[in-house]
Amino acid sequence: MVAMPVIFREEERAAIEALLFVASEPLSPEALSKIIGLDPEQIHDLIADLQDTYEREKRGIQIINVAQGFQMSTHPAYHPYIEKLLQPASSRLSRAALECLAIIAYRQPVTRAEIEYIRGVKADRVLATLLERELIQEVGRKETIGRPIIYATTPEFLRVFGLDSLADLPPLADFSDAFPAE
Repeated sequence: MVAMPVIFREEERAAIEALLFVASEPLSPEALSKIIGLDPEQIHDLIADLQDTYEREKRGIQIINVAQGFQMSTHPAYHPYIEKLLQPASSRLSRAALECLAIIAYRQPVTRAEIEYIRGVKADRVLATLLERELIQEVGRKETIGRPIIYATTPEFLRVFGLDSLADLPPLADFSDAFPAE
């Protein structure tokens, strides 16, 4: 094994920045630690330092905590410019897909029958779409008659919605005004 040279704080920060820039998925502190040769606590400190620098300098990029790791992203303030550049893709999720995804996110693990009971309509096509986009996954079978498949969200769901964990979902109580009781 070749010994890694000792690098100074600025080089360590730059190395983390470069790795986050080229990574297509969030990198955990442990993964960064293995590559750079620092302990995860030092990685956390350097990332916090980078985050402070970006915020203080009002940069167009930021480092966010997502899916138990870190990822470089654009600052939300510059979304209108980015939207003009990229022109929103026509691959947005339908209202039905978003409803189904919300049910799975808040009630997981959940079966197709449970989703259909809550929505009041069939969910086969919507589930197929969510599985294809890797926003949900089959996580087993329920120990009941027929042993139906149970579904849960994926790390891709966390990434797409910019969440670090499911605990970051807004409380359901926040939506009570949007959906009055019948």
